[in-house]
Amino acid sequence: MYVLVGPAENAKYEARIYIGEGEDPRARIDAHHAQKDFWNRVILFTSVGQVLNKAAIRYLEARLLVLAVTAGRAELDNGTNSGLPVLEEADEQDAESFLQDMLIVYPLLGLSAFEPLEQPAEAEILALGGLCAEGRGVETEDGFLVFAGAKARGTTVESMPSWAQSLRQELIHSGVLVPDSLGDHFQLTGDHEFKSPTAAAAVLLGRSAAGPLEWKDSSGTSLRQMREAAVTGSPSEPLGSTSQDSL
Repeated sequence: MYVLVGPAENAKYEARIYIGEGEDPRARIDAHHAQKDFWNRVILFTSVGQVLNKAAIRYLEARLLVLAVTAGRAELDNGTNSGLPVLEEADEQDAESFLQDMLIVYPLLGLSAFEPLEQPAEAEILALGGLCAEGRGVETEDGFLVFAGAKARGTTVESMPSWAQSLRQELIHSGVLVPDSLGDHFQLTGDHEFKSPTAAAAVLLGRSAAGPLEWKDSSGTSLRQMREAAVTGSPSEPLGSTSQDSL
């Protein structure tokens, strides 16, 4: 397993990375040297005294891709994730043990691309509910962090905005949202930070959504009301709603 690391093009991210695997990593890295010009270092892991088969290695690659997408800290140079290979239980345990060792070492080498986002201190936990959809999360400085285990509706309505449809499909293809066994909803595999409460709500609900109205605290107070109270000291529910979250 190897990760190519270089500077990000977008200032929002800490780095740009490419996650790869191969039986002859030197040949693969030489090929990347000729074809990819963004990276300036490589982090390589090999197994010593523990043989990982090809399926297990591809499993590790897929797991790292999901972790990187979920963390949202780095730009990914990889294409679409084809999903996790199915392994025998013993092989999966060996792969997960190897993965945990990798995740310990990456930050020590200055790569935090796979570390989960931390919940903001003293943040109000909000909840959302709908048809075959539910989730919990918190507003952050950069958007809205939805916690792992959130459920997204299995289907979408025709009037769902194209940007929300595209975002939802991207999360499904990358393995951040995976279908449940019954097929009536998708589940969020890890904490994921969306660019806005509206983006988070639309993806989970499968329709147009005004995030500040959909996300509410345990008493039923909406995020919009909480924002107004923070500014004026007297929250009031707006008469109308909008599918765009520019506030």
